[in-house]
Amino acid sequence: MVRSPAWKAAQCRALERRLAQAEADLAELLVSRRGKVRPTTPDEAAVAVTRILERQDVAGLLDVTVQAAAQTRHIRAYRGQPARAETTYTLSLTTTRVDAAIAAVEARLGWRVYATNQPAEVNSLTQVVLAYRDQYLVEHPIGRLKGAPLSLSPVYLSRDAHVTGLVRLLTIAVRVLSLLEYGIRQSLAQEPQAEPLKGLYAGQPSHGSRRPTAERVLEAFENLTLTVVTLPNQIIRHLTPLSNLQQRLLALAGLEVSCYTRLVEHLSEPPREISER
Repeated sequence: MVRSPAWKAAQCRALERRLAQAEADLAELLVSRRGKVRPTTPDEAAVAVTRILERQDVAGLLDVTVQAAAQTRHIRAYRGQPARAETTYTLSLTTTRVDAAIAAVEARLGWRVYATNQPAEVNSLTQVVLAYRDQYLVEHPIGRLKGAPLSLSPVYLSRDAHVTGLVRLLTIAVRVLSLLEYGIRQSLAQEPQAEPLKGLYAGQPSHGSRRPTAERVLEAFENLTLTVVTLPNQIIRHLTPLSNLQQRLLALAGLEVSCYTRLVEHLSEPPREISER
């Protein structure tokens, strides 16, 4: 069993937010407003209080007392209606925190139970905890392999050799995406004063990010096209110029802009003659 002080502090803050929200909801429960349905009897008030405590997951942590003052009015028989007694209530409630119960809950926060089949001589407790906390580093690429970016599943192949080749090829692609993402994030981390990347999110030109995903980075290059116009005496090639964002992404990835502009130069070279042997 291991306790994380940072996780406990985060859970305590979440508990405090739930308690404060429950207190605010209870304070507004009996307030009369236009279009608002409020309890009119002690039973209705008790049900509403229980719902609030369960919604905020603070049952037993707040002591809520509902006071009801009953007023009974006797109504005489009129036009075929029998005489009756009508009771109305004036409701009020008080809320206090149960400090002992809250302290007991906080004492259980921040704890985790770790189980492993590895002997202590092979992996110490510290190694087990660090391995568990780093599991997202492995799960994220695997999710990328199975998800939309690479779409390994489903596999419409019948031969084992083809399946093996596809898995190996997509595994290389996962590594390329992971290295691209890691390289750009590391470059941004080394420039803490630099402006975050903006323009990666469609419809949100001012939204900045210092931890872009590889998929977002590649989407930024979707508008690039190569246009080839063949004329009788010449061939014209045009390559979409890079935007400032695209140039910065290449720089963050450790690439020169020339690696893109050289495409036209290579395409303009005459084909090499192949000698027959």
